[in-house]
Amino acid sequence: MTVSLAYEDKGTATGVPLLLVHGHPFDHTMWDPQIEAFAPHRRVVAPDLRGYGASPVVPGITPLAAFAADLEALLDELGLESVILAGLSMGGQIAMECYDRFGDRIRGLVLADTFAEPETPEGRRTRNAMADRLLREGMRGYADEVLHKMVAPYADPDVQAHVHRMMTATPPEGAAAALRGRAERPDYRPLLARVTVPALVVVGEDDEYTPVPVAETLHALLPDSTLHVVKDAAHMPNLERPEEFNAALAAFLDRIPG
Repeated sequence: MTVSLAYEDKGTATGVPLLLVHGHPFDHTMWDPQIEAFAPHRRVVAPDLRGYGASPVVPGITPLAAFAADLEALLDELGLESVILAGLSMGGQIAMECYDRFGDRIRGLVLADTFAEPETPEGRRTRNAMADRLLREGMRGYADEVLHKMVAPYADPDVQAHVHRMMTATPPEGAAAALRGRAERPDYRPLLARVTVPALVVVGEDDEYTPVPVAETLHALLPDSTLHVVKDAAHMPNLERPEEFNAALAAFLDRIPG
């Protein structure tokens, strides 16, 4: 069953709308620099995924297919026949699932700091153990531990504070459900080899979660893709180096007709 999502919807109807899918454990405000930059020129929709931000929390297990179904229902609700779809980290994996589910509505695909491989047995155990921990302890300890992997230690203090605030505000039940769902994700590599729309792969040069070679693998799999490595950034280059990220995204959007 789909969930009605909270979302920000800004900008004009000129050009193909841009749908921005946040990562874990964040909310739609991680895309603030992109909303500000692109809403003057096109419609930009940035939802809170189920379990995050102002959207409903559904405890248990949230597979990536459930996130994708929610987004498809949102497109129907907003009357959007097609979009350019961008996702970062978990949001990138959701974007891949969306392409599998309703690829005919996607005119361009942006995959930032993400990967396509299925979970390993060890990774499955780790994600489920972390889900248990978040339910038991809450988000703050986890947020403190991973902040400087999400964004580099040298990132702007305001960016660090924003990222930490998003993480600590996330409901543990939503974060845990997403972790359990990601532990069961499929292998998206065969899907990427069949993508027929232009794609942009972006990665922070200092990303420890999805290092540059991982992004190079995505780039090699996609038939029509551009790879952009953002220097002086870790896992969230859209926040850490928004000007460079936005420039790469703008150049990509210019390639999409309509």
